[in-house]
Amino acid sequence: MSTATLPNSVHAPTSSSLGPLIGALIAVWLALVFILGSQGAFLAAPGTPPLAIFLAVATPIALFVIGYRRSERFRDFVLGLDLRLLTGIQAWRFAGFVFIALLTYRILPGAFAWPAGLGDIAIGLSAPFVAFALARNPRIAASRGFVLWNVLGLLDLVTAVGTGTLIASGVIGVTDATIVPMGHLPMVLIPAFFVPGLALLHFAALIQARRYANAIDSL
Repeated sequence: MSTATLPNSVHAPTSSSLGPLIGALIAVWLALVFILGSQGAFLAAPGTPPLAIFLAVATPIALFVIGYRRSERFRDFVLGLDLRLLTGIQAWRFAGFVFIALLTYRILPGAFAWPAGLGDIAIGLSAPFVAFALARNPRIAASRGFVLWNVLGLLDLVTAVGTGTLIASGVIGVTDATIVPMGHLPMVLIPAFFVPGLALLHFAALIQARRYANAIDSL
């Protein structure tokens, strides 16, 4: 079976005129989160759900889904992204050890810090190995293991956001610390920018994995 007949996106990125535009939109997105965060826009009253953070997470994901379904150019852009790069970027999630560090100083509650931190560390540590495996054998993109790894990465993000929301809303009671620091800069950049951004990388990887599996089945 020749890999030359398989989707090129696993091997190298496809050029697209949308690249600079997407990059500019990401920069604007980051700047907007930073400005709003500096003004306390993501803070919620005690005992209430952090709706602003929820919108910050949900809006980019919704726009991604709409763009992928309705724009052929955007769909081609997503399918042309280098799958190794999409995977390798997840290595930054090793920085989840910061949650554990903040727990030791009683800045964040353990009910949030442990699952969020350990989940991020696990995905971050494994990402380079998954990316290397893709580089050696692109057909891994069609494997259940690769799909499962991406699903677990998404589940970790959902768990972190969900746990934080439940703590902020008072559904999960904590006594060791509060979740309030996650609404302040610089920590608010994590749920309002990095979480949805990393989730989109997983979505793009899963879309490509499905396309790659279909291509193999048709050979």
